[in-house]
Amino acid sequence: MTPTVKFDVKKIKREAERNFEKTWLETASLLKLKGRTLKWRREEGGRGHPVVELAWKLRGILLSLGLEELVNPTILEAAEVYRQYGPEAPVILDRCFYLAGLPRPDLGLKKGTVKAIGKIIPRFNEAQKKKLHKIFRDYKEGRIEGDNLVEELVSRLKVQTEQATATLSLFPELVKLKPKPTSLMLRSHMSALWFPVLAKLQDKKPLPLKLFSIGTKYRREQRLDPMHLYESQVASVALMAEDLTLEDGTELTKTVLTDLGFKNAKFEVKKATSKYYAPGTEMELFIRSGDQWVELGDLGFYSPVALANYGIRWPVFNVGFGVERIAMLLQGEEDIRRLAFPQLYGKVEYTDHELAEMIGLNRTPSTEEGQLLMKTIIKTALRHADEASPCEFQAYRGKLLGREIEAHVYEPDKGTKLLGPAALNTIYVHQGNILGIPTRGLNSQPMVKEARSRGIPSGIRYLDGVAALAAAEIEDAVMKGGSEEADVRVKVAKLPSDVNIKIKPAAERYITSRNKRILVKGPTFLGIKARILNE
Repeated sequence: MTPTVKFDVKKIKREAERNFEKTWLETASLLKLKGRTLKWRREEGGRGHPVVELAWKLRGILLSLGLEELVNPTILEAAEVYRQYGPEAPVILDRCFYLAGLPRPDLGLKKGTVKAIGKIIPRFNEAQKKKLHKIFRDYKEGRIEGDNLVEELVSRLKVQTEQATATLSLFPELVKLKPKPTSLMLRSHMSALWFPVLAKLQDKKPLPLKLFSIGTKYRREQRLDPMHLYESQVASVALMAEDLTLEDGTELTKTVLTDLGFKNAKFEVKKATSKYYAPGTEMELFIRSGDQWVELGDLGFYSPVALANYGIRWPVFNVGFGVERIAMLLQGEEDIRRLAFPQLYGKVEYTDHELAEMIGLNRTPSTEEGQLLMKTIIKTALRHADEASPCEFQAYRGKLLGREIEAHVYEPDKGTKLLGPAALNTIYVHQGNILGIPTRGLNSQPMVKEARSRGIPSGIRYLDGVAALAAAEIEDAVMKGGSEEADVRVKVAKLPSDVNIKIKPAAERYITSRNKRILVKGPTFLGIKARILNE
């Protein structure tokens, strides 16, 4: 059986701190390159993210209403905010993330550095020194991208990757680099991009323009809490027409909300209008949820002053729907962090079906012959399950990995049967518990009765687990050669591992963290033995 890959994280970190390049090279051998362990079945399907699912639903609604989808840029110049907000721009820029870059240093080849390189790259001669100097000059002047620098060293100097990275580590100028801010920023609102886009399109396409874009906006929030994230999704609509009215825009907004299942919506004019909106037209969008009104977005007419700064001659209506805010209502979630990033903030929840899928056999035979051996062991055990003991029955005689073998099921103790009372127990999942349940009996125990009638069966019996383990052990014995014998006997199971049942760690942690139970135990009394026959 191929061993499971599990990293000794502490050891790897310790060795990497001592010698990164050596550890980087050696740990590659820990990974499997051949064989198949995962199966891809299209009918199984995956699990979508609620925010992405809602974004696609919004996309479908807007397309059905005749709007054209655009992908707007994410990065813009700070000057655009001044063109849109005028004197309000400085306080708006306070919530923006500016972009920075690392300046490219001059990398000189000092005598000591050249000597150190020679220890990394044997026979580092004058010709290679000139090549390295040329590489560094090309890097400084932008002819080589930063993420291609190592590749260029490998290619031009004819060295190994680890030699290239070790060489770069000799230059403290690279380590001490500090980001240098630029005037570029991430968009904090989709409207920032609609102005330059509409300016380009107004003379290229006939009016009315009915456009939308769904994407991420980034805001440097002062805190991250149940209602605030640095990044969130927005579905933004821009309408431009000669005789456009505010009512045109609000009716579109109501239609979208109705299609999402929200019947009650209201629009409240903001007391303090953003400067890129026309006075008295910027409104906050609310929908009723229970006994509360929840804000979902912002809408209004763009200011003619802001439009004039872009040479835009026609009225423009804009509405932005906060995708996460809507998804929170639809999902009944109160914390936007758990909704957007459940892998970081949420508690993992598994259904009984999902837990059942995380139950399997620890060891299984690796060959087709071994699989046949396992099946015949199970078949023989079932046929003679009620035979009085002591007893023994031949289950298999034939070839296995080129050797002749003979396998038996047996029970040596007197006064019982071939199979113990729990040997045919099936693993069920019920209300987050993993239970080994008999096919009949124990109806007086509510947990057993409910699991049998309402639980999710894994389809694995104790018998299946022990037979698979025996077949794998017999394969191992044959592979060792000689006159090896294999003998697997399980008396009283106390743990899933006693009957070769493996529960994935994620499922175990989930169950124990919720004070649920894993009860896979009982008198199994199943023996399987085999011997390799002399040929």
